[in-house]
Amino acid sequence: QVQLVEPGGGLVQAGGSLRLSCAASGRTISTYAMGWFRQAPGKEREFVAALDWSGTTTAYADSVKGRSTISRDNAQNTVYLQMNSLKPDDTAVYYCAVSHDVFYGSAGLMRPTRYNYWGQGTQVTVSS
Repeated sequence: QVQLVEPGGGLVQAGGSLRLSCAASGRTISTYAMGWFRQAPGKEREFVAALDWSGTTTAYADSVKGRSTISRDNAQNTVYLQMNSLKPDDTAVYYCAVSHDVFYGSAGLMRPTRYNYWGQGTQVTVSS
């Protein structure tokens, strides 16, 4: 069993930056893929970013591509999401997730059904 904790959310002005972190416990995640998803009020959960166990394959949603970077620190059992040039549309609850599946290419990383463990979520609010 893997537990995921996501501190780092909060309120930020449009144009600002925020770094989310997701700390895993219960199992070493160095061989797992990790991803970030988000859910805005009244909307379905959507993919944001993900990377495979090695960090060499990454995937980003078009809405955040060029503004966000996902990274991992296996020694700390942690994954990060750096978000820049934030917009009010980025307001959502952000969830990190872990998958022990094997991924060939980036497409599968975007599918929430491929993930086995989920965090409780952290609120990110971007004010205009």
